[in-house]
Amino acid sequence: MAKRKENSTNSLNRKYITTDSNLTYSICMVGGRWKLLILGKLEKRKLRFSELRNEICNITERMLTLQLRELVNDGIIKRTVYAEVPVRVEYELTDIGKELIPIWEMLCRWGAKHKSIFKKDNEAA
Repeated sequence: MAKRKENSTNSLNRKYITTDSNLTYSICMVGGRWKLLILGKLEKRKLRFSELRNEICNITERMLTLQLRELVNDGIIKRTVYAEVPVRVEYELTDIGKELIPIWEMLCRWGAKHKSIFKKDNEAA
């Protein structure tokens, strides 16, 4: 598994941001375009890589792999490899990952409200 260079700008920024406040730490754990989508798909059941890829439109295999790797490394999802032929790998939320469900549900409600207000404001302008 490839790790970021410790002295890269990206790693230094992440280290600074994640030690600055609990809010920025939390956002770094689930932020980005794909992570919440992935977590939402895992809310009700375990999924295999191909199932996740099929459920998330326009995500590349590389991006899905990178995001899954980060979520596993951060302890938010669990990756289970079954010794079968062919090998079967499943992803599921960890207990700490399940604690995020009410948070993303609140974000979803907030997003719907904001979208509605923003749309009305733009139509009035």
